[in-house]
Amino acid sequence: MKIGLRHIRYFLVLAEDLNFRRASEHLHISQPALTRTIQHLEAELQVTLFDRSQNFVRLTDAGRAFREGGQRVLNGVEATIDLTRRVSIGEAGALRVGYTDFAIADALPELLKQFHQRHPGITVRPHHGVTAAQLQQLRDDKLDIGFVTGPVRQPGFRSRVVQTDRPICIVPEGHRLASRASVELADLADEDFVHGPTEAWAHFYDYLFPHCRKAGFQPRIVQEAFNSVGILGLVSCGMGITILTESIYDFATGGLVPLPISDIDDVMVTEAVWASENLRLPTQHFVDFLEQSDSHRLQGAQRLK
Repeated sequence: MKIGLRHIRYFLVLAEDLNFRRASEHLHISQPALTRTIQHLEAELQVTLFDRSQNFVRLTDAGRAFREGGQRVLNGVEATIDLTRRVSIGEAGALRVGYTDFAIADALPELLKQFHQRHPGITVRPHHGVTAAQLQQLRDDKLDIGFVTGPVRQPGFRSRVVQTDRPICIVPEGHRLASRASVELADLADEDFVHGPTEAWAHFYDYLFPHCRKAGFQPRIVQEAFNSVGILGLVSCGMGITILTESIYDFATGGLVPLPISDIDDVMVTEAVWASENLRLPTQHFVDFLEQSDSHRLQGAQRLK
């Protein structure tokens, strides 16, 4: 069947005007050319689209059906053309974003909200994952941006710090330390710990375990849960204590007591990480947005001085 967009467009104009002369003027073609196009369309469809007489032109039932479908086709083509153009400049498409528990509990929601306000045509597709899994997905081109526990110093990646967290000890209510205003790491040496699986939480342990070894012990992990919600749930059941971050505790339910750790001075960082080369345009827009956000925060800090 040899029907093109030109046939549909000519038909829709005539269906609106119901007058061959006016329709041909609107289309900037001759009336005979319009007549031949409509006749060809009817021949291809093997239907009559218009009733014609010397006094009137009107749509048949088949013509009305073709008008509805033809308008949808034309609208779809125009939308596709517009989407294609916006994708070509990076103002449409998808951004695949990975995140850890720590990121989603603090900086990430506001960052994504602001990015969407600036680039509403880019659909953000979030995926939860631990740091090691996100880094592999970045290598496999299954993610565009990862929000991971840093620092990340691996070839092929660039990164930017987006949040800092202070570690805190979390104990169940009624625990022997629950009444304390704070603890030192050495106070926790004989405690049972609840944490994530060693391989999955390796980047967090790279931060925590050196501090514990400096205090003279290795945490005795007796229960494991895949994510922070599960860890907090097991702690509230009295299975042990844990060390997480202040931002995570903000989402904790009852039955838990947070304790600052007085002898840990440095913070844990969450970084946005992306491939260092061949960025897709939505990814480049997000990287530019992060850099602008950092600049605005710096300017704000300077004004407060």
